[in-house]
Amino acid sequence: MTLRNQTHRQPTRKNAMTPLRIPSIIDVESSGFGPDSYPIEIGVAHASGARYCSLIKPRPDWTHWRADAEAVHGIDRALLARCGKAVGDVARDLNTLLDGQTVYSDGWVVDQRWVARLYHAAAIRQRFFLSPLEIILTEAQMTLWHRTKEAVIRERNLARHRASTDAGIIQETYKRTRDQLRRSA
Repeated sequence: MTLRNQTHRQPTRKNAMTPLRIPSIIDVESSGFGPDSYPIEIGVAHASGARYCSLIKPRPDWTHWRADAEAVHGIDRALLARCGKAVGDVARDLNTLLDGQTVYSDGWVVDQRWVARLYHAAAIRQRFFLSPLEIILTEAQMTLWHRTKEAVIRERNLARHRASTDAGIIQETYKRTRDQLRRSA
């Protein structure tokens, strides 16, 4: 995987909107919704335009599975066993892609737990920061968010709820809400 290394300072409310760059976005699909759930797919829409997506082969001690979660993402255990990558491989891929950067999630409360679980299982140190998307959104962007996100989904004719697709939708929604506000300023 060849990407140029971009490092960015950790944002604060004060400096959150000063960079004009597009953020890297991460999304995680999981085996369920509770404390025993684990990551089964991770997708990244990188600031450079690169995309990353990988299914994750569950470790033998990762047994929790919820049919209602499977109904949302459409990934079954047989697909993970057949096509999933080892936790260590996914953790190394993410470190290579995101080394030293801040990546944003619209579901940070759960995504950060699932990413931490991946790195703990792999016994590898995570080399990027994970922050809530809301930290870089202005109030005006938040007002436009849901309507704009629905338009992105409709225009792209996206029915699939998967990690890389979701990360791309979130990144495009961020761009469009930012651009709408720039045009109206």
